[in-house]
Amino acid sequence: MIFVLIVCILVTMILSLLAFAIYQIKMAGMEVKDFWSFMKANDTLNKLYAFSIKYEQLSPQQQVLFLKEADTIFEAFGKVPDALWEEEYEQYMEILNKYKDIKLKRWQSN
Repeated sequence: MIFVLIVCILVTMILSLLAFAIYQIKMAGMEVKDFWSFMKANDTLNKLYAFSIKYEQLSPQQQVLFLKEADTIFEAFGKVPDALWEEEYEQYMEILNKYKDIKLKRWQSN
């Protein structure tokens, strides 16, 4: 009996925390889906940042993949308030600069 009561209390607390988190996301003016895509894009940003530092010259296939992933990141970061990603600003700008360089090289080669 006590076990069932403890489980019910824990489930209620978890659901309350989840509802509060969703409420906070909504109050920030975002959709939960946008916030989730931002969280995934944040992870991808870290990977692309490490990749962009490691490799100066990219093959054409790597360039296409880099541009595609960078577009996804830019779209996700554009949907959330800037205050959420102040810490990632330097990495974001590094990816943006690399993105611009690749776009310019590809445009010049065509």
